[in-house]
Amino acid sequence: MSRLSQVNVNEATGKTAELFGGIRKAMGRVPNAYATIGTHSPGALGAALSNDAVLARSSLDKADAEAIKLAVSELAGCDYCGAAHTVVGKMVGLTQAETQQIRAGDATGNAKRDALVRFVRHVADSRGTVDARVLADVREAGYSEAQVIDALFAMSVIHFTNLVNRVNDTTLDFPALV
Repeated sequence: MSRLSQVNVNEATGKTAELFGGIRKAMGRVPNAYATIGTHSPGALGAALSNDAVLARSSLDKADAEAIKLAVSELAGCDYCGAAHTVVGKMVGLTQAETQQIRAGDATGNAKRDALVRFVRHVADSRGTVDARVLADVREAGYSEAQVIDALFAMSVIHFTNLVNRVNDTTLDFPALV
């Protein structure tokens, strides 16, 4: 049960209504996480959507970006983002089994993406300077320095919504994780 209030998306006004309209046009609806953010900070919602747009044009393919979001959301304990990005992951080519394996930190059989997920999990779950070998491993798997930077950006993008949903206990409006 969500802890923070949210306006009825059909009754929003001003910048919030404009943002909700764009989300509805792109997705067919306004997910609860976006409704909560937009209710209280249209600026934050606009920034989050802009960051997603930047990520969509990044050097990472869409399945890699979703794998990152799944891995980070799992480590953060964000059930909402895990559920949402499982749905999106399937839309961009990940199988149900792969989404489960990525969330669990298990190998999927895609050696390159598995190296990316290991890199992301290590960075997300550690403190201090990352060991040079961790960076070398992801680069040896075939990721460029630009893709490493874009992976780090993807981590920052999902981290915001993870935080919102963990604080809010956002009501799930995606299929629950299996």
